[in-house]
Amino acid sequence: MMNYSADPPETPAVSTPAVNASALTVVRGPHTVLRDLDFTVPRGQITGLLGPSGCGKSTLMRAIVGTQAKVTGTLDVLGRPAGHPSLRTRIGYVTQAPSVYDDLTVRQNLDYFAAILDPGSAAAERRRADVTRVIDDVDLTSHADALAGNLSGGQRSRVSLAVALLGTPELLVLDEPTVGLDPVLRRDLWNLFHSIAATRGATLLISSHVMDEAERCHRLLLMREGEILADDTPDALRTRTGAETVEAAFLHLVDEAAAAGREKEATR
Repeated sequence: MMNYSADPPETPAVSTPAVNASALTVVRGPHTVLRDLDFTVPRGQITGLLGPSGCGKSTLMRAIVGTQAKVTGTLDVLGRPAGHPSLRTRIGYVTQAPSVYDDLTVRQNLDYFAAILDPGSAAAERRRADVTRVIDDVDLTSHADALAGNLSGGQRSRVSLAVALLGTPELLVLDEPTVGLDPVLRRDLWNLFHSIAATRGATLLISSHVMDEAERCHRLLLMREGEILADDTPDALRTRTGAETVEAAFLHLVDEAAAAGREKEATR
């Protein structure tokens, strides 16, 4: 794994957004889970999707990767409508629940998914190199031949991350990838995320409910109750709210939104 640097790298140059959403809404039964969202995710950067559990982060991520039903509005991903078949090999997606086969070893899991992404006997050597690379990326070399079912929860999550890193995805959508990991591994994974953005030019959308991880992102989407409170850089959010931390900025925006809601209700 890479050595940790406390300061994030310089923001990469950007062009057209990796994700562009307008009036994005998701309704589940009687509940509006996402409400009229407008936002962009810049290319080549790490965008943090921050907010408390239950605010709609996972639903938004499923919409972006094309697995969420009843999505209305506009949602373009890498220049295509979300869910377009051409995006399947261009996006890596890690869900909160590890997606691995318990009766296969770590390497066998990765061999299987690598063969799906890059089929054919001519690609065998390339697949082997790719599998070895991602096992090292997530620091599971010493567990490569262990059954996935015998791994800890954090280790299983890292196998899912390794699957998402196979090939060269242009967009990585990671749903709380560091939950349950020890501080050293969390640090090393964030190092890896920055390396992927800086050296491979990939875009990462990473959700978390841990506010200190916001400081590691180039840009932030702050969510609460199905709405986006802010879409800006950490520095700009701190400046805008006069807060010392992103967490304090988030709480300021929550209070601001609540006050605006009360004022709106009073004028009806």
